[in-house]
Amino acid sequence: MDRARVLVAGGGIGGLTAAIALLRKGFEVDVFEGARNFGEVGAGVTLAPNAMAGFQHLGLGGTIEASGTEPVRQVVRHWEDGRVLKILERGTEMRDRYGAPYLYMHRADLHAILVEAAQNLGGRLHLASRVVEAGHDGPHAWLRLEDGTVRGGDLVVGADGLKSVVRRNFEEISAHFTGHVAWRGVVPVDDELRELAQNPGNFIGPERMAVWYPLRGGTQINLVFFAREEGWTDDGWTIPATRDELRRVFEGWCRPVRYMIDHLEEGRLFKWAINARSALSTWNQGGCVTLLGDAAHAMTPFLGQGASCAIEDAVVLSRAMEASATVAEAIARYEKARIEHATFVQTESNANAERLQSKDADAFGKKEIRNEETLGLFAYDAGKVEV
Repeated sequence: MDRARVLVAGGGIGGLTAAIALLRKGFEVDVFEGARNFGEVGAGVTLAPNAMAGFQHLGLGGTIEASGTEPVRQVVRHWEDGRVLKILERGTEMRDRYGAPYLYMHRADLHAILVEAAQNLGGRLHLASRVVEAGHDGPHAWLRLEDGTVRGGDLVVGADGLKSVVRRNFEEISAHFTGHVAWRGVVPVDDELRELAQNPGNFIGPERMAVWYPLRGGTQINLVFFAREEGWTDDGWTIPATRDELRRVFEGWCRPVRYMIDHLEEGRLFKWAINARSALSTWNQGGCVTLLGDAAHAMTPFLGQGASCAIEDAVVLSRAMEASATVAEAIARYEKARIEHATFVQTESNANAERLQSKDADAFGKKEIRNEETLGLFAYDAGKVEV
């Protein structure tokens, strides 16, 4: 199609990856982000081989690999005594099987790479530009910003996350609480934690789970603790938490879990409710408004595929735009290629919470496990799927 102007709501991983993908195809892109700066947001992110295949398609694979940490294996351990229940091979096996690595990375490091790439390609990134409304007049799409400014374009992409404003065009229902709460923090690696840093994974137990993996060359460990909790009412991603709170939740768990909790820095320990979205029947509004990432399919984190799905969305959308005569045709192609797959990942992620937080942790791994690899998610290549 002729050079189209794309307006992207949201400057997170999905929004910036979409901008890069579209810019590389020759489209004009503006990204509108509500934050005043691209700071060090969050902690770790998992980039599975399917995510890295997407970045390879965009020419960013080598740069991202250089800043990431590639594990040799992941280890699933028992909550009570720490014994190994299952070993999942990563490292060279991932490269040999899928042509792409499995990486851990600090979100801020990935974000910085994406910002630089988008700017180098000529993308316009607008900070302190919160989107408060989106819509379309016939084939023309628009965004309204918090200061009242209206920006028009040929396509609006809602990459504005779990609380997406753009998604209101598709449904008014808010994200729902899944019954899970998470705590996150980062600890420096010392002699006692070195073995865990070299063998990342999770401790699983009844209605609880502790996940750990290395960041920044193995000098830090990213920690995420999960628990079921009823009646959650707090809202936000960075609600301050305390070590004592975590100690109570994980009382009776093995020494490595207690040790990691004891060494968390309380000023940088946060908790949040895990909310998610129900699957939509369409991502197409008027042939000129669409969604990607959490705005389209916010899911629980129990397959580690949230960021990967957003990256896949971005690559497929750009390919659909390149292959189509009109924006409306491109959105239809994008939806056909992605919506069923994303819905499947949403469903399986929820189911995996039950498997990882079973009351019978001893049974884990005694029969074939159902996870992101055995489900075939690692083999998905957004640069090659039919659009």
